[in-house]
Amino acid sequence: MHAPFTSLLIANRGEIAIRIARACADLGIRSLAVFAEDDGASLHTRKADLTLPLRGRGVSAYLDMDQLIELALQQQCAAIHPGYGFLAESAEFARRCAASGLCFIGPTPEVLALFGNKAAARQLAERCGVPLVRGLNQAVSLEQAQAFMQALGAGGAVMLKALAGGGGRGMRAVREASELPQAYARCQSEALNAFGNDALYVEQLVSQARHIEVQIIGDREGQLSHLWERDCSLQRRNQKLVEIAPSPGLDPAVRQAILDAALKLAGAARYQGIGTFEFLLDENAPGRFYFMEANPRIQVEHTVSEAVTGVDLLHTQLHLSAGRTLAELGLAQPPALNGCAIQLRINLETQQADGSVRPAAGTLTAYEPPSGPGLRVDGYGYAGYPVSLSYDSLLAKLIAHGSSYPAALQRAYRALCEFRLEGVAHNLHLLQNLLQLPQVAANQVSTGFVESHLGE
Repeated sequence: MHAPFTSLLIANRGEIAIRIARACADLGIRSLAVFAEDDGASLHTRKADLTLPLRGRGVSAYLDMDQLIELALQQQCAAIHPGYGFLAESAEFARRCAASGLCFIGPTPEVLALFGNKAAARQLAERCGVPLVRGLNQAVSLEQAQAFMQALGAGGAVMLKALAGGGGRGMRAVREASELPQAYARCQSEALNAFGNDALYVEQLVSQARHIEVQIIGDREGQLSHLWERDCSLQRRNQKLVEIAPSPGLDPAVRQAILDAALKLAGAARYQGIGTFEFLLDENAPGRFYFMEANPRIQVEHTVSEAVTGVDLLHTQLHLSAGRTLAELGLAQPPALNGCAIQLRINLETQQADGSVRPAAGTLTAYEPPSGPGLRVDGYGYAGYPVSLSYDSLLAKLIAHGSSYPAALQRAYRALCEFRLEGVAHNLHLLQNLLQLPQVAANQVSTGFVESHLGE
């Protein structure tokens, strides 16, 4: 199969930029990497065919649509890949790419606009008859949020969420009415800083839940399929730490119902390309699940789906963006599953006494990732790399694949113990201790498990 594009600009940095550059090399696509003025030491600058500087420093340089499109056109690129984060879910950027004759590697602007508004996504689920957590499908004022919480009655707790949110930012669980004003103000501030939009919505808190997400693929002819599900229940303050594919112990009937719901939503949205539909599985009501949101982009945790299906999701994304069909790619039907895969997020951070986490900076004096059968490390560290607070704290992703959940868990723990990372504070020890807990080994966890067991 010939290359889907002649050349492509990578509008991102770090490990996802390296991942995209490698996919381009596999497919014979010329890749162009870019870097901010303070990011020239990042390893992604060495992995593309051509690397060019951006004007500006920090995240703002990677959000400069005009500059990115200008560079892509100057270098005669046919497409722009936004990776995840930054401009990956920007309907405006997708429209501007199209207007400039560039292929945006992602869904259509209409789909990005739909799922970029969490209230609109809830309204779509409601029309499709997909279960939803009780909530208000609109932006809410503090007074409206207070009235909703009061209507839930004694003991009713709520979750505040950024309307344009994602990645766990702009979210707060509120269990006492007296805490709502402060939580509302903090969510607004976080949402404004992260997304440029401080609008919030509110829904009832599901206190004991699993976080299940479905990997969707769709072509321009309207054909849809899936690459099964992932379990992302091991989180800390709504930030994922561990992702597993497939979800261990998930009832087959419940699994099928969630997969069907994801495909129904994707069909109603006329979804094209790669995307993820996310659900909460209520542990207090076996078999009951609720739609949360959709992420119209490649996900950080795509690696575990690749491990258990044998499908390269970056290759697939590029081919679908170029107009290939699922049938041409051999993906008209879901592939067979092979074993279990676990991904652990290696973050550079310091944990505070109250459980909060702050990004850590400094210079890496050692970076030696583990290797061996069934292991993969996607990262961008090296000895001597200067870590900046200007960017996300995620340094690497460790992926372990085994014949079963226990086998993958054991391999992941061994790999964590072998990972040598020095010079900057990190979460390797937290992840090691987490995987050793008997509840994790027995797969008896929920979205609140990590926070409730931090002392261990």
